Amino acid sequence: MKEKKNLLIFILTIGVFGIINTEMGVLGILPLLAEKFSISIAQAGLLVSLFALAVAAAGPVMPLLFAGIDRKRVMLLVLSVFVLGNLISVFTDNFAVMLLARVVPAIFHPVYCSLAFSVAAASVSPEAAPRAVAKVIVGVSAGMVLGVPVSSFIAGSFSLTAAMAGFTVVNTAALIATWLYIPSLPVAARLSYGQQLRVLKKPVLWFSIAAVVFMNGAVFGVFGYRREFYCRPYA
Repeated sequence: MKEKKNLLIFILTIGVFGIINTEMGVLGILPLLAEKFSISIAQAGLLVSLFALAVAAAGPVMPLLFAGIDRKRVMLLVLSVFVLGNLISVFTDNFAVMLLARVVPAIFHPVYCSLAFSVAAASVSPEAAPRAVAKVIVGVSAGMVLGVPVSSFIAGSFSLTAAMAGFTVVNTAALIATWLYIPSLPVAARLSYGQQLRVLKKPVLWFSIAAVVFMNGAVFGVFGYRREFYCRPYA
């Protein structure tokens, strides 16, 4: 039983890593994407900013819409959307299509991440829940820390296509593992939309959101354009 719970948490960690890696990994290859589509770095940055905006807009709504559905089915749906979006991004030569292939999966991003944390916590005893959630957060941290340098390294050592394909491989692995090893996870008791939306009345939530927005905006704003800055010739 313990091995099954550990496997469940590991798969959730890989799934979260794949999704965050898809989001953040593009930062390391923005100049190459700008070159591929013959656009400016600022325009290529839309691949990151529109993804983030879609996540922010969908965050309060999408988890509510899927709250009453078997959680395994929801995770399979989200991972399938990410795999499809990744595949389109690998092969498309149209920037608008690539934008769409990133924005649509981003809408489902909050669904998987919220499920991963709740499923991890529910799979163990209340005393062990913080440790289980912490293990899943490792996937978030790894996606944020490793996504940029790894995608940049793969693109520099092999090709831009190989870097984009790397996102697909991770999400496909998570999809297959979820399908094979995670059991059905039906919802035992569903809260009403009103009960779930009451959390939005708490001021601490909005202060927390503002803090995260400014912090991540500062950090990833630098990440997105530092390569262009360092590579710029100076007199």
